[in-house]
Amino acid sequence: MIAGQLIMPATQNTAACASNIQRPTSNAQHPTGNTARPTTPVQASVPTSTLDIGCPTFDIRREAPPGNIISHIRPDIGQYVGSPSIAILPDGAYVASHDLFGPGTTEHKRATTLIFRSEDRGATWRQIACVEPAFWSNLFVHDSGDARGAALYLFGPTHHHGLLVIRRSDDGGHTWTEPRDAASGLLTPYGQYHTAPMPMLAHRGRIWRAVEDATASTHWGQRYNPVLMSAPLGADLLRRDSWSFSGMYRQSRDWLGGRFGGWLEGNAVALPDGRVADVLRVDYAPGGKAALVTLADDGHTLEFSPADASNGTGGTGAGFIDLPGGPTKFSIRRDPRSPDSAPVYWTLANAVPPRHARDKENHCAIRNTLALLRSTDLRNWELRYVPLYHPDSKRHAFQYVDWLFDTDGNGDDLVVASRTAWDDQHGGAPNEHDANFLTFHRIQNFSTQTMADSVVDPTGLGW
Repeated sequence: MIAGQLIMPATQNTAACASNIQRPTSNAQHPTGNTARPTTPVQASVPTSTLDIGCPTFDIRREAPPGNIISHIRPDIGQYVGSPSIAILPDGAYVASHDLFGPGTTEHKRATTLIFRSEDRGATWRQIACVEPAFWSNLFVHDSGDARGAALYLFGPTHHHGLLVIRRSDDGGHTWTEPRDAASGLLTPYGQYHTAPMPMLAHRGRIWRAVEDATASTHWGQRYNPVLMSAPLGADLLRRDSWSFSGMYRQSRDWLGGRFGGWLEGNAVALPDGRVADVLRVDYAPGGKAALVTLADDGHTLEFSPADASNGTGGTGAGFIDLPGGPTKFSIRRDPRSPDSAPVYWTLANAVPPRHARDKENHCAIRNTLALLRSTDLRNWELRYVPLYHPDSKRHAFQYVDWLFDTDGNGDDLVVASRTAWDDQHGGAPNEHDANFLTFHRIQNFSTQTMADSVVDPTGLGW
C-alpha cells in the first residue's frame, strides 16, 4: 500500500515545537508543567503531492513502509518514535500520538508527545499539538456524565519514570489542560512510574488502568511491579482524590527457574468471571510468556501464583501463561460484540515464527512479525492472522502497536497505530527498537481472517 499523506498546516509556529524536538535543551523545568502547542511541524515523510504547502518534503514512494504514514522522525538526530496511541472521537475523527525517546531528547527530564488528527479515517494526518511533559502516554475517550460530554484524555508519566498525570482536551486534541496540582491532573505527588499506552477498562462502574511502580530497583525489569488504579466512571478524572490505587505485588528473580527478568506494561482486563486482572509482558529468554495477576475481592490486594501453566504445575490458576509475543508490549481488548457469558479477547503481538526463533537469543528484540491472536479465557491464545511482516528482524519492526475496534455499522475492522522501524533516505532505523515512523493500518474483517489470509505464507515461517 502506498503511504498516506501527512499534511502540515499552511501556517506554522516553526520556532515552537519543531525546534524543541530537533534541538532539545537540557534546562530542567518543573516536572508537572505543561506546554500544548497547536499546529506545529514535525520531521515528516510526505509524498511530493504536498509540495504546494511550503513544508520540507521528499519523495518516499520507493522506501515507504506499509500503511499510512502519520509521522516520520529522521533517525540520524538521535530521536526515535515511541509509545504509539490511537483514539476514535465521537465525531468520527481519529487522533494518534507518539512520544520521542533517545539521546537527542529530554525524555528523562521533560518528555515530548506529539498529537495528530485524521478527518478521513486514517488516510491523511496532520499534527495538531505538542504536549510537554508527557511520556509513555495513551489517548482515550471518556464521558464522565457532566455537561461537557465525552472528552479526549491523555494519561501517562511526565517523563521516563516520572509522575503520573492526566490531561483532558475538549476540542479534539488541539489544546489540553495543565496538570499543575491535585485538582487538575497531577495524580501522584511523588514516586516513579512506568507504563506504555495501555488500554483503559470500563468495568463494574469504574475505569481501570494498569501501571508499574518503578522504585524497587535501579535496574530495568527488576524495578517494575504491577499496580492497578481506578476511578468511578462518573468522577472527575483530573482530581487525584477520584483515583484509588491497589497494593503493589513484588516480583521475585527466582521465578521461572531463575530466568525471570521482569514484568511490565500491564493490561487491565476483566476476566470471564468478572474479576479484574492485570496481564503483563514478561522478560524471559527466549520468550512466549505473560503474567496474569488478579485483584482480590477486597479491591486492594493483588494476587499471583508463580506457577507456569506450560509445565503443568499450576493448573488453571497458574500465573505464568503461554502467549506468543509475550516478551514485547501487547494490548488486550475484549470484543464489544461478545456477550458477558462468552467473552472474546483479541490482541496484536510480536509473535516470533519458528523461522526467526534463532535470530536473537531473547525474543524481546524480534519484532518484525505482527500477529493477531484470539482468546476466550485470557489464558489460552490462538494465532489467527499475520497482518504485518518483514523478513529482516535486525532493523525492521512493527512494535508497541495500539489498536481499537472500529465496528460501527457493518464494519469489522481494527485500526492500528504502529511504532515502525523501516528504511528511509537518512539510513533507516539503526535497529528494530529505535523506530523512525508512526504508521496507521486498518485490518479489515479481522474476526474472520485466518492464517491462510496472512500477508506472508505462514508455512514459510514455520507455522
